[in-house]
Amino acid sequence: MVDKNRPTRKTSKAQRIFTGIHAFFYRLSGGKMGGRLGKSPVLLLITKGRKTGKQRTTPLFYLQDGDNLILFASNGGSATHTTWWLNLQANPQAEVELGRKKLSVTARQADAEESKRLWPLLVAMYAGYAEYQKKTTREIPLVILSPTAENLP
Repeated sequence: MVDKNRPTRKTSKAQRIFTGIHAFFYRLSGGKMGGRLGKSPVLLLITKGRKTGKQRTTPLFYLQDGDNLILFASNGGSATHTTWWLNLQANPQAEVELGRKKLSVTARQADAEESKRLWPLLVAMYAGYAEYQKKTTREIPLVILSPTAENLP
């Protein structure tokens, strides 16, 4: 089965280039450039590649929920999971950059009750998420990043 929503090889390369440029300017400016798109805040998620073991950085919209950060693993509505979510499933320990602040986090998928509460908040932040869910038959995971003990007061 061909996934019409899955990016082509050419598109994937362009996305990697854009992601690299975005992360570069985000870090250079401490999040002042690329730290917000519209009303959606952006963080940098740093995961360990599940196949390569290399560090991977991905700029992502997020929602603050108390001490936790909430991500939506949409992959643009593709039938397949996004690479950063597959990496977190293999190794839930990661880092995030919020402006100049770095945090160690542990990732997990939101349960049904958490998803029900968080979903409307995510869609209010970025309406495109509702369209992504309509484009795919897979249930798009909501990912909760919780700060590790060394980050808590």
